[in-house]
Amino acid sequence: MKLPFLAPAFLFAAPFAFSAVESAPAIAPGPYEPTLDSFARYECPEWFRDAKFGIWSHWGPQAVPRQGDWYAKRLYQGPFLDSKTGELKSGDSAYHFHVKNYGHPSKVGFKDIIPLWKAERWEPEQLMALFKKTGAKYFVSMGSHHDNFFLWNSRIHRWNSVVMGPKKDVVGLWQAAAKKEGLRFGVSEHLAASFTWYQPSRGSDLDGPLKGVPYDGANPESQDLYHHAAAPGDNQWLTTDAAYHQLWLSRVKELIDLYQPDLLYSDSVLPFDGVGRSMLAHYYNQDATRNGGRAGVVYNCKQDGHGKWVRDIERGVAEGIQPDPWQTDTSIGDWYYRTGQKYMSAGEVIRMLTDIVSKNGNLLLNVVQTPEGDLEPDVLHILDGIGAWIAINGEAIYATRPWVVFGEGPSLAQAQEKGHWGGLRDVPTKPYSAEDYRFTLSKDGATLYAFCFGTPDSEFRVLSLASSAGKTNRAVSAVSILSCADSLKWTQTADALVVTKPAGLKPSEATVLKITLKP
Repeated sequence: MKLPFLAPAFLFAAPFAFSAVESAPAIAPGPYEPTLDSFARYECPEWFRDAKFGIWSHWGPQAVPRQGDWYAKRLYQGPFLDSKTGELKSGDSAYHFHVKNYGHPSKVGFKDIIPLWKAERWEPEQLMALFKKTGAKYFVSMGSHHDNFFLWNSRIHRWNSVVMGPKKDVVGLWQAAAKKEGLRFGVSEHLAASFTWYQPSRGSDLDGPLKGVPYDGANPESQDLYHHAAAPGDNQWLTTDAAYHQLWLSRVKELIDLYQPDLLYSDSVLPFDGVGRSMLAHYYNQDATRNGGRAGVVYNCKQDGHGKWVRDIERGVAEGIQPDPWQTDTSIGDWYYRTGQKYMSAGEVIRMLTDIVSKNGNLLLNVVQTPEGDLEPDVLHILDGIGAWIAINGEAIYATRPWVVFGEGPSLAQAQEKGHWGGLRDVPTKPYSAEDYRFTLSKDGATLYAFCFGTPDSEFRVLSLASSAGKTNRAVSAVSILSCADSLKWTQTADALVVTKPAGLKPSEATVLKITLKP
């Protein structure tokens, strides 16, 4: 459908004040200074280390066209000249979809998509109860994506979900639902990259009847959504524009101060050097003042903080046991809803979760919502499968710690997934077998859990628990299977811990052996 251009009277209906350059906001006093040395006193809280599994709502107006990720940028990526051949290329599929269904981006842009996002079937309390049943111990709401549209009740940015779109405080309603279910609550911010990310909105067609006519991102009336023009050469993931650094700080500080989230995620390294350190000092301090001088919150970013914050790896996992807690963020499909997309299976999620936890990590899983806010039947089926497995095997996941090795089996010979920032974009799914195991250890060290990623024909063989393996000097005193009540026959030999497969054992994506170790 063609959309009419939104009149300035609508766009400026809310009484917001804006400035191209904002003064630096005050940083909360406390034990943390905006220096790396000061952050060395930070300790990752136990709640995060014990939680292991969180669910993320990576959701907003970019879901409306049902075209998947980065629509607010891709709709402006029209025909372009190939830098190597000089040929005119057709451009992004989202550009052509947008022209066909909404109009040309010189007249109808992302600002006109925002009012179409109504979230009319979104029931945060029902979804949160489902996520808790699935096994999540924390929940993360999108705060703002690179589209610079805020899902919170902002007083300093008119492009927000209370003024436009669903006319709801999405972050606030998610937070209330999470608290009701006893889940920790987090928010993700993707603003730091939005400045350079949005620059195609200022372009124009290179050919055709509207050649050279600027897209609507160049319209001065919408600069607070699309941002002003970048300086020559300012085209990396994080802008070098100092004015925008301060703008980012004021926005993220508002988000922190309004909601005081247990977790804050940045879709980048810790942004903007000293400006980013000021944000982090403020985040830690505002929580420390309420918790006896100790920060109990978690900050995620795509950078190893060596314990100063929690490293996040997008769509990938660490190579082995990490000395500090870390997190994988990934999605069961695209980040935003796309018609006909393929989702991960419950089994793939379960094995990924187990592998991550065995290496001292957490999994933050995006559950793809429709533009209307509900979940498709196949997504509900996936969540049901995850929840059913966790209901039986959760003790081997929650509040555990790594063992001396994270696993064994043929899968260890394969290259470990490096994640998006290491060059891998898609979620990998390894061909696991009944010879592949992952291990976790109870916090008191008394119980070892061995996850078998298959169903053996006759017996489980755990090579790392061979009496000659040298992995532990503690003998095995008892073995059971969490998903089967049958008594077991087992023996610890020089070659392996050998457990006869019980007759009543049902196939599982990950069968968990509960192994009691002698003191």
